[in-house]
Amino acid sequence: MRRSAHRRSLVAMSFGALGACAGRAVVPAPTEGHRPEPVAPTMTPVAMPAAEVTRAPSARALLQHVADSALGTPLWRNARWGLLIVDATTGDTLYSHDADKLFMPASNQKLLTGAVALQVLGPEYRWRTPVLLRGTQRGNVFRGDLVVVGSGDPSVSDSLRGGDALSAFDPIVAALRARGIRRITGHVLADGDAFPGLTSGFGWEIDDQDTPSGAVVDELVFNEGLLRLVVRGGRSSKAPVTVSRTPTTRYPALRVEARTRAPSDTGARIDVAYDSTAQTLVVTGTVAVGDSARVSTAYRHPADAYRAALLERLAARGMRVDGGLTLPLRTPVARDPVKSRGADTLVVLESVPMRDVLPRLMKPSQNQIAELLFRTSGLVGTGSGHADSARALAARTLTQLGVAAEHVAYRDGSGLSRHDYVTPRAILQVLDAMRRAPWGSMFRLALPLAGVDGTIANRLKNTPAAGNASAKTGTLDKTRALSGYVTSADGRVVMFSMIANSYTVPTREVDRVQDLLVATLAGMQFGPASAERPR
Repeated sequence: MRRSAHRRSLVAMSFGALGACAGRAVVPAPTEGHRPEPVAPTMTPVAMPAAEVTRAPSARALLQHVADSALGTPLWRNARWGLLIVDATTGDTLYSHDADKLFMPASNQKLLTGAVALQVLGPEYRWRTPVLLRGTQRGNVFRGDLVVVGSGDPSVSDSLRGGDALSAFDPIVAALRARGIRRITGHVLADGDAFPGLTSGFGWEIDDQDTPSGAVVDELVFNEGLLRLVVRGGRSSKAPVTVSRTPTTRYPALRVEARTRAPSDTGARIDVAYDSTAQTLVVTGTVAVGDSARVSTAYRHPADAYRAALLERLAARGMRVDGGLTLPLRTPVARDPVKSRGADTLVVLESVPMRDVLPRLMKPSQNQIAELLFRTSGLVGTGSGHADSARALAARTLTQLGVAAEHVAYRDGSGLSRHDYVTPRAILQVLDAMRRAPWGSMFRLALPLAGVDGTIANRLKNTPAAGNASAKTGTLDKTRALSGYVTSADGRVVMFSMIANSYTVPTREVDRVQDLLVATLAGMQFGPASAERPR
C-alpha cells in the first residue's frame, strides 16, 4: 500500500471508530468497586469511507486530529483526561494533554512498583524462607516444633508452581526424610516480622478485604490469597448443600447455612463471608437441586493459610504432626526461634526468580504480589519492611529514574488505594527508564499483550496493535488507565500513557478512545528516520 493510501485508510478507520463511539446513547456507569481488572469485549474499529485527499497529512498531524476529536466529544464534558505520547527513539512529544496533572492511576501503579523492584532487587532476586526445627530428635520422632520464618515469598501459588501450590513444600518433606523424621510431636509455627504494621494497604476500603483483589499481605502468604469454593446443591430440595475448598481442603473452617431449592428454580444465589472471629467462613444462600456455584474469596489470615497448606502436604506425604490442624488455628507464633535452645535450620526454601514473578504481577494485575514487591523493596533497600519505609524507598528510586517529587503521590504498591496519584509524564519517564535498562525487554514482555493475554487479551483484536502493543491497564470506580509501548508500522517504538478520571459513562467508552489511539499509533508510518525495532 502506498503511504498516502495507507494514511487515508487510517483516517477512515480512526474516524469510523470515533463515530461509533460518539453516536451511541450514553447511560450512567454502574459502580465498579475494586474488582479484578475487567477484560473488555472484543472491539473492532468500524470502517467508514474517507474522501479522497490530494495531500496526506503528516503522521503527527493525523494523530493530533484523531486525539483532539476523540477527547472533544460530549462524553467527556465532566471527565478528566491525561495523555502523553512520546517517540521513544527521538524523545519527541507526539501528543500531550494535561500530562503534568495528577491522576488516580489504579493498577498503572504497578508499573512504578515493578520498576522500583527491578531497580532495588534485580531480576534474579529470590525470596528465602528458612524452615527450622526447635526441639530434639529421638529415632524417627522429632519432639518439638517446625518453625517457618517468612519474608513475603509471593510464589507459593498454583499460578507460579505449575498448578500445584503445595509443591513448594516438597523440599521440607525431602529434608525431613533425609533426617529420618516421620513424626513431629509439636506444631507448625510461623515466625518473623519482616513486614510490621498493617497487613492491608494505605486507604484500602473495607469492602475489598475478603475479595481476591483485596487479599492482605504477611510474611507468609499462600496462593496469592485466593481461596476457591464449590457449592453443590443436594439431590432433593431437602438434602444438605455441600461445599469443597481448594487449594486448602480443610482451612478455613466452614459453616454452611445455604440450602437446596427445587430444580425448577434454576440458578444459584450464594454469598460467602467471614464471621465476627474472622476464622470461619459462613456460606449462605440457595442453590438448585443438582446445580453448583463457584465462589472465590480471600484468606483473611495468610500465615494461617500457609501453615494449613503445609500441614496438608506433610500429611499427604506420610508425615505425622501431632499438633495437627486445629480449626481455627490459634497456635501462637514462635519467638526468636533461632536463639531458642535446640533450634537449627532444616532447609531454606527459595522462590522462583523475580523475572518469573513480574509477568504474574502485570498480566492479570495481581494486587497481593504488588504489595509484597512494594514491602520487599523497602525491606531490602532500607532494612525495614514497614509500608512507610517502602514508600520512602520508592520515592527516592523514582527520583533517580527522573520522576519529579511533585509528579507522584505513592501510597501503596498495587494502586488499590484511592490516595495514589501520578502524572502521565511520570509514567512515561518510568517506561523510558525501563526501556533503557538491561532488563528492558523483560519488562516489556511482562506486560499484557494486546489481543493475546492479560487484561487486554480481548482488546485491540484485528488492529495493527494486536500482538504488538504491550500495556498495563488500571481500573477503579471512575478511573481507567492504559500505559505502555507500541511499535508503529515502520518500526518505531512509541510510549504512551492515557488516564481517564471522574467520568460517568460506561468504562467501555474510555476503552474505545484508548484503543482507537493505540491502534492509530500501531498503523502509522512516521518515516524512516530513527526507526527502531523493539529490543
